Amino acid sequence: MSGRAQQDAATGVRRGTSRWRSYVALGDSFTEGVGDPDPATGQERGWADRLADVLAREDPGFRYANLAVRGLLLDRIVRTQVPEAVAMAPDLVSVCAAGNDLLRPSADPDALAERLEGAVATLRATGADVLVFTGFDTRESPLLNLIGKRLASMNDHIREIAHRQSAYLVDLWVMPPLSDMRARADDRLHLNPGGHARVAARVCEVLGLPPDVDWHAPWPPAPSTTWRHRRLEDARWAREYLWPWVQRRAQGRSTGDDRVAKRPRLAPVS
Repeated sequence: MSGRAQQDAATGVRRGTSRWRSYVALGDSFTEGVGDPDPATGQERGWADRLADVLAREDPGFRYANLAVRGLLLDRIVRTQVPEAVAMAPDLVSVCAAGNDLLRPSADPDALAERLEGAVATLRATGADVLVFTGFDTRESPLLNLIGKRLASMNDHIREIAHRQSAYLVDLWVMPPLSDMRARADDRLHLNPGGHARVAARVCEVLGLPPDVDWHAPWPPAPSTTWRHRRLEDARWAREYLWPWVQRRAQGRSTGDDRVAKRPRLAPVS
């Protein structure tokens, strides 16, 4: 186990943590914060920014970088973001990757897990504490549920990686609120502001920090809709999100093409 804290094997929560003075977030759209727009900045916010806000309240000198870029595959994250994080020498690093890989029919969870563990080991060797994440329950999502078996296998690997590497495990699969479509953005793939807030709360719980919201709380009742309205919404979703995604895949393009990290350097949280 890390020298900073001991982890409760049943809950995944570590107690007695000291303060982290710097944090670097690595990954793809989930960590970039897609689905959680911040009206004040025009950028995506997301769970990592929300976590950084909590950490900054704990320490006014806290610094934060977010290198995540939507659409990236695991190999690119390992090749580009991991060395940048190592060079920054932060106290805490989060890495959540391979979700985009799993959407490909040829994805091999065993091979992906091996490469992910190498990245986690590299980060742990610097002395940093590392957060890793399972995927959340996909059964309510028509697109994500296509990868259910591969995701379950990858989740098992990630739990084992966390144990072997003494990393913090954020098991999103066991968070029932995230399986509800009320946690999702309009694209039905990414989390909305409420979903990101609950992930941030769960991460705070794992780190032994005070969360801003109760992630266990049930969602407010959903408004009633007609069968016709639901079918119209399905058609709109397919037109605005599914079909463009299929086109990008066919053309070998990504939503992250030509994008850069929103917080490429460690800096105070403003």
